Amino acid sequence: MKILVLNCGSSSLKYQLINMETEEVLASGKYERIGEKEAFITHKAKGQKKQIENPAYNHTEAIEFALKQLTNPEYQVMDNLNEIEAIGHRLVHGGEKISESVIIDQTVIDVLKQCTDLAPLHNPACILGIEACKNVMPNIPMVGVFDTAFHQSIPKERYMYPIPYEYYEKYGVRKYGFHGTSHQFVSQRLAEIENKQMENMKIVTCHLGQGASICAIQNGKSVETSMGLTPLGGIPMVTRSGDLDPSILLYLMKKEKLTAEEMENILNKQSGVQAISGLVPDFREIEIAGNEGNERAKIALDSFQYAIASYIAKYAVAMNGIDYIIFTGGIGENQINIRKGICEQLKFMGVEIDSEANKIRSEEKVISKENSKIKVYVIPTNEELMIAKETQRLVK
Repeated sequence: MKILVLNCGSSSLKYQLINMETEEVLASGKYERIGEKEAFITHKAKGQKKQIENPAYNHTEAIEFALKQLTNPEYQVMDNLNEIEAIGHRLVHGGEKISESVIIDQTVIDVLKQCTDLAPLHNPACILGIEACKNVMPNIPMVGVFDTAFHQSIPKERYMYPIPYEYYEKYGVRKYGFHGTSHQFVSQRLAEIENKQMENMKIVTCHLGQGASICAIQNGKSVETSMGLTPLGGIPMVTRSGDLDPSILLYLMKKEKLTAEEMENILNKQSGVQAISGLVPDFREIEIAGNEGNERAKIALDSFQYAIASYIAKYAVAMNGIDYIIFTGGIGENQINIRKGICEQLKFMGVEIDSEANKIRSEEKVISKENSKIKVYVIPTNEELMIAKETQRLVK
């Protein structure tokens, strides 16, 4: 079965064609600057990487051109588009109405529209991608895999905010959590590696990248996560603030005469680790500076590691213990010293990191010592494969 996985942004389109019999990625690519004359696609297939400038003024045009690359004789991966049996969409926010992956129909599209206020950058783009596929490939079944769905198993006492209850009833203000597809994938992969049933495991997954979140997974279900109503909550990220005393926002808005939109921009794009360090929003550069003695960079890194370690310790309470910790995402998979710094703060819980085993990047491996009370893994995430698996399951 060949499945096309799509991840639509407001002006971008990421895609992968996966052969589910072998789980091989036959082709992948990204269309950028959709809506502009200068739009271009970067396509990878058959060991080749091609960048092609091609105007695409909407997602339909972008998808049509991307599909043509799959049958391009120069790097052809299929004879015709009828070989695509299903399409899996990465969708961001389904609110409380969607708690699992679903076959996409008009009801799902309506839910995406209803949740647009909660994900104004993501949900409209998701709808554009779905409508574009309906135009280009009207008879192919589509599945939506939601970032928020995996976290719908979190108990109500953990997702409610201590504000007037009417805001939850009127506007759905509560913790939703994100990165669910990634958290689900690496936790399931861990069960495969350990040859255990998910029902017998207590796992903390650390998805650390440009956006970052921590998740407590017990019996195969999310029972707590760090991100909240939006992807802004939780630990400090590269440019996002993470959790703050809410009075800080009101104080700064009054002092600086900021609008809500200006404050939102500061919290999302001018805060986090790069704000403390004063450096460019590149975690690798910040880590290098910290190691070379830049005091602000070191404070930023220490703050990041402390926040993650604190969340992991907190989730020992959520699950009455922890069996495994997983690092994934761009930072989690590649930043050796960050993993070490986090684990060293968890020695009181019996975490013992193996410094030699930890010297890896983007590799599936145990990085804790044999006597460690909690087993620590690095497991590269593969959200596209998780989406493809969910798509295959529902279509079949």
